[in-house]
Amino acid sequence: MAVKYSDLELALNTLVTGFFSETKDGRSTLDTAEFKTLVSNQLPTLAKTVGEEGGLQTVLRQMGVEEGQDITFENFWALVQKQATDQVTAAPDKKMMCGCSIS
Repeated sequence: MAVKYSDLELALNTLVTGFFSETKDGRSTLDTAEFKTLVSNQLPTLAKTVGEEGGLQTVLRQMGVEEGQDITFENFWALVQKQATDQVTAAPDKKMMCGCSIS
């Protein structure tokens, strides 16, 4: 029988596969160009910020990425955490349009 995954499990799978689908040659990190492609394809709202003057460097710093350094999944996860926190903080009294259940 096929396993039925929750919305949260599916979301986590999307995050992990989204990151690693952009890596090249079996590497476990993204270079800046690969990261920009990931953001453009999967995070279009953030892509606007990244496209602004100095936006990419600001986002990379927030993720803990030093200049010239590749982006690890841990760096990417820091970005996901910040985006989620910003989303909750922006509208704490509004229910998110998600079927996820966190207990």
